[in-house]
Amino acid sequence: MPRIDQDVKLDFKDVLFRPKRSTIRSRADVDLYREYSFRNSKRTYTGVPVVASNMDTVGTFEMAKVLASHGMFTTVHKHYSVDDWVEFAKINPKAVPNVAVSSGMRSGDLDRLSEILKAIPELGFICLDVANGYSEHFVSFVRTVREQFPTHTIIAGNVVTGEMVEELILSGADIIKVGIGPGSVCTTRKKTGVGYPQLSAVIECADAAHGLGGHIISDGGCTCPGDVSKAFGSGADFVMLGGMLAGHDESGGEMVEKNGKKMKQFYGMASKTAMKKYNAAQDTEYRASEGKTVEIAYRGPVEATVQDILGGVRSTCTYVGASKLKELSKRTTFIRVSQQINEVFAANNTGN
Repeated sequence: MPRIDQDVKLDFKDVLFRPKRSTIRSRADVDLYREYSFRNSKRTYTGVPVVASNMDTVGTFEMAKVLASHGMFTTVHKHYSVDDWVEFAKINPKAVPNVAVSSGMRSGDLDRLSEILKAIPELGFICLDVANGYSEHFVSFVRTVREQFPTHTIIAGNVVTGEMVEELILSGADIIKVGIGPGSVCTTRKKTGVGYPQLSAVIECADAAHGLGGHIISDGGCTCPGDVSKAFGSGADFVMLGGMLAGHDESGGEMVEKNGKKMKQFYGMASKTAMKKYNAAQDTEYRASEGKTVEIAYRGPVEATVQDILGGVRSTCTYVGASKLKELSKRTTFIRVSQQINEVFAANNTGN
C-alpha cells in the first residue's frame, strides 16, 4: 500500500520572514562573506555563497568572471573543452578559486574531468551533476571521484531527503545539491510526479548535512532576492541560481528578436533543446525531456542583477538583526502565509 506523509511541506512562496528588533544601521554594515571548511576535502572556502547554476545558459566563463569579482561562485557547465578551460584560467587566474568544473557520469566524463584538473591544478571544486541523485550508480561514481581526487571539494546532487544527503556525504561528497523540480525551466514534477517543496527540502537536508559536518546548496526555486534570503534563512550554506541570472550579456543562449524586442533563449539541461545540442539522440527512445525552452527578455549586463540580489539579502539581514550572513538562519522565524497572499505574489512576479 502507498504511504502518505501527512506533514506539511512548504515552498518559498508559502512563508515570510518575521522582522525582529535590529541594531544594524545600514545594509552596508551586513557582511555576506562566509568561510567554510569541508568535511572530506579538508579545504576551506571564503566568499559570498551565491552560485550560478551549471546550465550552459547560465554557468559560463563570462558569468564566472563577473561573479568572482563580487566573491560569488560559478559551477561552470560541462560542455567547455580542456583548451577552453586552460585559456580561461590563464586569462582569469583570480576567478579560478570561485569556480567548479562540472561533470556527469557518462562514458568519457571522468577522463575529461581528469584532463581539466591535471591541466589546471589550482581548480579545487568538482560539481557532479545528475538529475537523479538517488541512483546507486551515482553514489558509486561519487566514491570513485573521491578516490581519484582526495583533496578536491566535491559538490554532488540532486536530492531532496536527509537520508540521501547523509549517504552522499559519507560516500565522499562535501556539498550536496538539494532540489528536484523547483527550477523555472525544469519539468520533472510534471513529467514524473517526483519532487519536494523546496523550503522544507532545504530545512530537512541542511539538518542532515550539518549533523555530519557537511554542507548543502539550495538549487532552484528562487525567483527574486527574497527567495534567496529564504533559502539562506532555512539553513542553506549556498544558494544556486538559474533563471535569475539568465538573459544577460554573460549568459549563454541564442539572442532573438520578437516584436521589436530582444530576447535570449533559456532552457533546462534536460530539455529537448539541450539534448539535441549535445548529441543525446541515442537516448530519445527511452528518455523523456524533463526541461523546457523559453525566451526571456534581454537584460543587459549581469552587474545590475547581482547588485539587486546582494542588496536584497543584505536588506533581509537588517530586518531580522543579522549583521553577518552566517547569523541569518539563527535569526529566522518564518510566518506561513495564506493562499490569497500567494496569488498576489505570483501576479507581481509575472508582472500582472
